[in-house]
Amino acid sequence: MKSTDREELMARFEKTIDFVESCHEHRKPLHEIEKGIFEHLLGLGKMLLGLLFALYGDGDQGEQLKLDNGRELRRLKAPHKREYFSIFGVFELFRAAYGTREKQKIEWVPLDAQLSLPESKFSYLLQEWDQELAVNEPYAKVNDVIRKIFGFDQSVNSLERINRKMSESVAAYWEQQSSPATEEEGALMVIQADGKGVVIRSESGAGEPAEGKPSKRIKKQEGKEKNGKKKMALVGAAYTIDPYVRTPQAILDALFRKPRPAEKSATEPRPKPVAKHVRASLSRDARGTMELSYKEIYDWLRREVTLRDPESAKPLVCVMDGQAKLWDTLELHFPEVELIPILDIIHVTSYVWDAAHLFCDKGSSQAAGFAKERILRLLKGEVDGVIRGLRWMGTYEKLPKKQKEELEKICGYFENNRHRMAYDKYLAEGYPIASGVIEGACRNVIVDRMEHSGMRWVVNGAHSMLQLRCVKLSGSWDDFMQFRFRSECERLYSGYAANDGTFVKVA
Repeated sequence: MKSTDREELMARFEKTIDFVESCHEHRKPLHEIEKGIFEHLLGLGKMLLGLLFALYGDGDQGEQLKLDNGRELRRLKAPHKREYFSIFGVFELFRAAYGTREKQKIEWVPLDAQLSLPESKFSYLLQEWDQELAVNEPYAKVNDVIRKIFGFDQSVNSLERINRKMSESVAAYWEQQSSPATEEEGALMVIQADGKGVVIRSESGAGEPAEGKPSKRIKKQEGKEKNGKKKMALVGAAYTIDPYVRTPQAILDALFRKPRPAEKSATEPRPKPVAKHVRASLSRDARGTMELSYKEIYDWLRREVTLRDPESAKPLVCVMDGQAKLWDTLELHFPEVELIPILDIIHVTSYVWDAAHLFCDKGSSQAAGFAKERILRLLKGEVDGVIRGLRWMGTYEKLPKKQKEELEKICGYFENNRHRMAYDKYLAEGYPIASGVIEGACRNVIVDRMEHSGMRWVVNGAHSMLQLRCVKLSGSWDDFMQFRFRSECERLYSGYAANDGTFVKVA
């Protein structure tokens, strides 16, 4: 370090001390003092980082350089400039570059490798902080927060490009994850899947979400999408859990919000899901269909089951709503697998209530009684009896044609799913019968981030955001960032090896 550099740093530090003493003398309020100290430290940080770059110089390693693969390069005439956007501000770095000849592709920049510089101009630390905010808040809000703290701006386009680039590492990160310890797992393996709409706009122009008039809510249909309004993201969840035996009456009481009967002692709390893993996909093929999303999520569910229960020793339970596409795809990805398919009881009750309102006034005690009676019978496994009774009532009450058609749809729903409605047996075995985990996942992963007022997305941008949001919600953010850093350095600087966070030349 030059004496002049040390003197400048010490002078800057002295100014910070003088500032604190001046604040004390003039009795400044503490919040103003904090802000001032932070601004002084930012300035000091920029000087220290500048000093570091000066110590490294331009990375010159002589006129010629031999790579580990035996390829010989020579130093190009002019130093090559790049910007480095740190949390302390922007730096211009002039680096010695190596290649075969002038005006050809630069093949090696020693300084970039020595400092493990990112491919983009934004520092890894700034990228991490930006995107940890971005998975929860709109990009414009992220820029507002960073500007208020550090005093510089980043464009929405830059933030979204980083988001997309960062998401490219997610699949490889999940691939190298290990399963939870066997002794920590529950006795049941449970998988679920469901779709949730994301408001989509045209791919023309920039790809970041935009403010605009919100689209009208689109009712979810089996695999169908309203072009330019909402496209379905597919969400999957996998976890283990211990059995929890209940009675049909206990479930009915819970559905109608009555105090739970004292069937379980205080020493037997309800089991909680173990290692709940969630993934989401908005991938589309060349025809714009969801097939890639279904393949991505169901392939992952199959890997989860294989990884966490390789001997197929646990009962494999799948709880989903009645969408035919969900169940058809399940059969394709789990052929010859003994699987317990369960129709989500919450969706079933909604159909029962629809039937009740064909015969009784909404909000009436008669409608509530009608629904409770038939829900209890379904919970007891009397599916065929409920179907016959509803059809008989439709004839006996001489329902109008439109209402009779609606009743037939309800009965058809029960008929098509009767093999997934043996609730009496499921409850006796302690299996879950509601898809609350996947419903909560759809809300946490998609709604809480993707449906801010007026927000619309392009497909690729939404898919990238979903990948990173799943990482964050899984509690794996810090681990993923370390994985991405190592992977990026291996890709960019394959001739160097990691050693305690720095990269050194391989002998």
